[in-house]
Amino acid sequence: MNLSDRQKHILQFIKHFLDDKNFPPSIREIGQAVGITSTSVVKYNLNKLERDELIVREKEVSRGLSLNWEKIYQSGLGTLFNGGSGHESNVTALNGSYNPVGIPILGPIVAGYPIEVVPADRETAEEWIELNSSLFRQTEELYALRVQGDSMIDASVLDGDIVILRHQEEAKNGEMVAAWIDGDNETTLKYFHLKGNMVELTPANPAFEVITRPAAQVRVVGKVVSVIRTLE
Repeated sequence: MNLSDRQKHILQFIKHFLDDKNFPPSIREIGQAVGITSTSVVKYNLNKLERDELIVREKEVSRGLSLNWEKIYQSGLGTLFNGGSGHESNVTALNGSYNPVGIPILGPIVAGYPIEVVPADRETAEEWIELNSSLFRQTEELYALRVQGDSMIDASVLDGDIVILRHQEEAKNGEMVAAWIDGDNETTLKYFHLKGNMVELTPANPAFEVITRPAAQVRVVGKVVSVIRTLE
């Protein structure tokens, strides 16, 4: 595929930003990373990547940008991401193959307000989603939840999307997690921030309030490693 070095750099930066932040970069952040001062020039290059189907853009959504991994693999551009940070979306071992794996969808999770998520295991899950196993490590630890609500919309997590989570009980500040709130007996999807003996569960939508609870009352039940856009 005929891409300039700058466009390849943009793809690499988007991937690394997603790995680090769990949400896409803005146009200004892309420009700063690749040495472009004009937002119109950034948009020109994004338009080229979109025409080549290497990225997907949701123009009505803030930071509505994602990588089209299937097209990237088909185009042989996976080598751009060799030697990455070791996160789940690295494609160093992909070699253009598609190895399907089933991920159980365990139910809904409301991004706007906490609700209870009934635990289920791989044997009892009634709904599954098929993904490429080469995208992830240790797929037996993955599960999925359907998003309801729009409190994470500025992180490009929309109502109806499916979030893929890795089951774990610890998180770093700034990571997007599903967190169980004792006392409320509810699970919510938010950014995790530990501040002393308190935990802040922060939405990505200024219309919603931060949930603050004692750390002893909050239990991480999974870290978001991918978001699947569902198209009606």
